[in-house]
Amino acid sequence: MKSELVVDVQQKETSIALLEDSRLVSLQKENRNVAYAVGDIYLAKVRKLMPGLNAAFVDVGYDKDAFIHYLDLGAQFSTYSKFMAEALEDKDKTPNISKFPAEPDIPKQGSITDVLQQGQKLLVQIAKEPISSKGPRLTTDLSLTGRYMVLIPFGSKISISQKIKSTEEKVRLRQLISSIKPKGFGVIVRTSAENKRVAELNNEMRTLVKCWEDAIAKMQRSDPPTLIYEEEARAVGVIRDIFSPNFENIYVNDKETFEQIQNYISIIAPDRKDIVKYYTKDVPIFDNFSITRQIKSSFGKTVSFKSGAYIIIEHTEALHVIDVNSGNRSKAGNDQETNALEVNLRAADEIARQLRLRDMGGIIVVDFIDMNKAEHRQTLLEHMREVMANDRARHNILPLSKFGLMQITRQRVRPALDIVTEETCPSCYGKGQIQPSLLFTDKLKEKLEYLVNDLDVKKFTMYVHPFVEAYIKKGVFSLYGKWRREYGRGCKIVPDESLAYLQYRVADDSGKEIDLQEESDLDSSHSKSHTRTKRDNEES
Repeated sequence: MKSELVVDVQQKETSIALLEDSRLVSLQKENRNVAYAVGDIYLAKVRKLMPGLNAAFVDVGYDKDAFIHYLDLGAQFSTYSKFMAEALEDKDKTPNISKFPAEPDIPKQGSITDVLQQGQKLLVQIAKEPISSKGPRLTTDLSLTGRYMVLIPFGSKISISQKIKSTEEKVRLRQLISSIKPKGFGVIVRTSAENKRVAELNNEMRTLVKCWEDAIAKMQRSDPPTLIYEEEARAVGVIRDIFSPNFENIYVNDKETFEQIQNYISIIAPDRKDIVKYYTKDVPIFDNFSITRQIKSSFGKTVSFKSGAYIIIEHTEALHVIDVNSGNRSKAGNDQETNALEVNLRAADEIARQLRLRDMGGIIVVDFIDMNKAEHRQTLLEHMREVMANDRARHNILPLSKFGLMQITRQRVRPALDIVTEETCPSCYGKGQIQPSLLFTDKLKEKLEYLVNDLDVKKFTMYVHPFVEAYIKKGVFSLYGKWRREYGRGCKIVPDESLAYLQYRVADDSGKEIDLQEESDLDSSHSKSHTRTKRDNEES
C-alpha cells in the first residue's frame, strides 16, 4: 500500500491529509493559533470542587472551566502534590524528581475533597479538547510523548506495546529501558521502538527528560493560567504517531514546516529524510493531489460508493447515525440476500474510512440492510472488525442486533471534523440575486488594474474556479494573454477547486493573501434591487 502525507499550510489554518493508494483516509485541520490541544500542559488553578461528581472545575484560561475527575488525578497524586508544593514554594531551586521520595498511591475510591482545595495550583494536561459546549477534560497523570516512548513523571512502571509480538524483543526493550531510565519516571515503550538501538532510545529519553525539566522551570516563573508545555506542531505530531517505513512521500507547501518535518525525519529515520519534499507549484497542493475533490465528495450528508449504493450520515449531540441504502443497485442472477451482503460489505469499507476521515467519536449506530442468514451477519461483523483494524483510535464493535443495527464506540478526544460541502453564492451571499456572470471577467480585470496601478503589486497570483480559468485562457488570443501584456508577466491566473464558481482570491509573491473585496462586491446586486424598488415607489 502506497502511503503519502500532504501538508497544506495556509495563513490561518494547517490541513494534513493522509493518502493510501491516492485515496484520502484521514484529514486533520487546525488553526495555526490553536490552543488547548491534546497533550498541552498548563499551570492552572482549582475554581470549584464538586463532591457530588467527585470532580473539580479548573481554570486553564479557556472561556469555560475545564473538568477533572478524581480518577484522572493518577495513582501517584500524593507524590505529585508534594513535588508541586515544594517547586512552587522555593522558586529559586528546582526539585530533582529522581531524588524525590515516592508517596503511597491514593485510594481508587477516594474523594476529591480529600486531595484538592479551592484555589490550589495544579500542573494539568489536556486529555480531551473542548467539544461543543464543554470545556477541556484534564488529567494530572502527566506524560511526555516521543517517537519511541512515552515518559511518565512520578511513575516507575515500564510497559511494552502489545503490538510488539516477539517475547525476546519485549525482554530486550524492558532490560534496555531499565538501564537508561532515570529514577522517578515510568515509561511506555511504543511499537516504533521495536528493533531500535540503545543509542536512539537513550537520545530520546534524554530529550524527554530535558523537556520535563524545562517545563518545571517555566512553571516556577509563571502564574496560572499559563501554557507550560506545548505539543509539537500538529504536522510533526501526526508524523510522529503514524510514520512507518512504507511512507513514500511527504509533501509540504510551507518552507518553515518543511524544515521542521525534515529535521524530525532526519532524527528518527536519517535514511528516509529525502521523502520530505517541498511543494512549489502554483496549483494549490490539495488540488494537485485531487484531495479537494475527495473532500467535496466525502464530507456531505450523503456519500456514494460502488454500484449506486450510498450511506447517509447524521450527527446528533449524543451519537452519530449511519443509514445504508442499496440505491438503484441491481445485479442479475443474485438474490436479495446476496445483494444485501455485498452492499453491506462495501458499506462497511466506506464507514471505516469515514470514521477515520471525520474523526467521529462516541457512539455510532449503523443501520445496515436487513439480512436473514446468521452466517451473513457474522461475515459482516468480522469484515467490519478487519477493516477497522488499522484505526488507531480505541474502538469496540458489537454484533448486529435483532433489528439489524450495529453499535460502534470509538474514542473521542477531539471534535468531529465537520466540513460544509455546500457553497454559498459569492455574488449574492444568499440574497438570491447576482450580478451578470458574463461581467465577472470585467470585475477581475478591474481588480488586476487596482492591484498593479493603485497598490503597485507587480507579482501576484489570482486563484479562480477551474471553469473560469479555462474561459480566461481559451483560444490563441485569450483574455489571459491580453491581461499579461497589459499588466505584466508577474500576473498569474491559477485554478483552485476549493473556490465557488464566481469567487476569487489573490496572493502576493510570498503567498500572503491580499484582500480586494469591496463593499460593492457584497451588496451590489442588493443595492441595484433596492434602487429599482425606490424608483418605482417614487413614480407611484
